[in-house]
Amino acid sequence: MATTQLPNAEWKRYFDQMARLSRGKQVYIEASGLRIGNQLASDWLPLLGITYDPRSDLLSVATDSLNHMIRHPSQIQVQYETDGLHNVEVTDALGDHQIIRLREPLLLGPEHTAPH
Repeated sequence: MATTQLPNAEWKRYFDQMARLSRGKQVYIEASGLRIGNQLASDWLPLLGITYDPRSDLLSVATDSLNHMIRHPSQIQVQYETDGLHNVEVTDALGDHQIIRLREPLLLGPEHTAPH
């Protein structure tokens, strides 16, 4: 699995473009960190979208029954295999990790793939 770190300047564009292709895909969200331990934030849920708002420095993962917000992300990595995007891993300013797993890989066109 190839992991690519997304530059901060690309977060909004990347998730805006991804939103159109990911709607309805099922996601599983888990969180871990020294202060919060390991937590399951959700079971498999239909994804409405992932958005990044640079003004509030907030990454929001919206599902049909949960809006999981990650405040002040410091690093975002995406994990690809040949069949598409599998995971998005976010580290926040406090060092906690949030992993958004896609049940089925998201096949992205060249204009939607992570920068290399």
